[in-house]
Amino acid sequence: MTPEQITKALRRADTVARRAMAMGRHPFGAVLVAPDGETVLAEQGNIDTVQHAEATLARTAALNWPADYLWQCTLVTTFEPCAMCAGTAYWANIGRVVYGAEESALLALTGDHPENPTLSLPCREVFARGQKRIEVIGPVAEVADEMTATHRGFWARDGAG
Repeated sequence: MTPEQITKALRRADTVARRAMAMGRHPFGAVLVAPDGETVLAEQGNIDTVQHAEATLARTAALNWPADYLWQCTLVTTFEPCAMCAGTAYWANIGRVVYGAEESALLALTGDHPENPTLSLPCREVFARGQKRIEVIGPVAEVADEMTATHRGFWARDGAG
């Protein structure tokens, strides 16, 4: 994907995250981009603390496209995938992951919020333990502030999520 395609896809993922937030869910969003770097095949907002946007999208992708096709696709997500989401993308055979902001930026926003106890385990470390070389692009400095802006204030309010 070109830098322009990455930025466009990250902004679309952020739109999905904002839609999830409007539905009372945690503001995370992900899109699956086809090998052409332009076509969005699927999008997914966060559902709950177990059904994260990225893992749900990867499972759906694995049900709908063959592994060799998914290897050429890109999972684009607002924040660095957690260990569960990285593992699910790995098993779904998605060949590239792009994220806007890193886990440490999320931790700074959520603190010790009981609905989002972040894991300090970079997705690159999860992928490094596997047998497939998943390409990772992120954080993307150009849009990282936009990704975190969606979360500002969300985790501080009563009854988040």
